[in-house]
Amino acid sequence: MTVTHKVANYAKWKPGYDAHDSARLANGLHNYVIARGIDDSNMVMVAMKMDDVTKARAMTSDKDMKARMAKAGVIGVPSFDFLEAVMNDTTAIQQTARLMVKHKVKDWDAWKKVFDADKQARMDAGLTDRVLAHTVGDTHSVTIVFAVADVAKAKAFGSSKALMDKMKEGGVEGKPTMFFYKIAEKY
Repeated sequence: MTVTHKVANYAKWKPGYDAHDSARLANGLHNYVIARGIDDSNMVMVAMKMDDVTKARAMTSDKDMKARMAKAGVIGVPSFDFLEAVMNDTTAIQQTARLMVKHKVKDWDAWKKVFDADKQARMDAGLTDRVLAHTVGDTHSVTIVFAVADVAKAKAFGSSKALMDKMKEGGVEGKPTMFFYKIAEKY
């Protein structure tokens, strides 16, 4: 499960987050990564491993959790994603910069074939595949995480015609969302 939201002040938010680890554990959620946006360091993404998607979904609509988030300084409406990882490379690497891309696809298998065939272009752009996932129960909603060697180079690749053509070939629907972040804490 990932939660992405803006906070008023990261230094004030983090102790509030840490104080409620028991509530997360009671709902089968285990801390994995906390990240801060590269373009806005008060944009936070929390990734957790989940034991039970039903319990995790129930927790996200809990009024007490919403109150705790507001008290900790969460601004606006958080985004919750419940993901099934198809690939998760946990090999230790030096880079802490990451890119999370989310988009819709017409057909998972057709998209994945094009994605797999384009690996060299990603590597040439300084991107290393780390996580490939789709929403639980929905293979049309894809999330990909890359380690980033050079943010400027990755941003240029992300807006390149070559990538847009590959996404079109793979059946990507609509505009993808791209979030560049740095790992702040890994559990």
